[in-house]
Amino acid sequence: MTATAEFQSTRPSRSVSDVTRKASQLVCTICADTMIAAEASALLADNVISYLWTCETCGHGFVTNHHLPKVQAASIAL
Repeated sequence: MTATAEFQSTRPSRSVSDVTRKASQLVCTICADTMIAAEASALLADNVISYLWTCETCGHGFVTNHHLPKVQAASIAL
């Protein structure tokens, strides 16, 4: 699963590459605290889920979008 970060930050702007992962968890680029769960999520399209992340320590926020592989429906013969 791929993820892209789009900034909607409450802090000074940083580039998309500043969003780092450590051991499958997001790490805040401002204070280096680990973020475990997204604050909110939204289904944007059939295969795109958007997550809102906010650091509990410093308040830094950003959005990631996850593109899921498209699944074709199987036809069932009865």
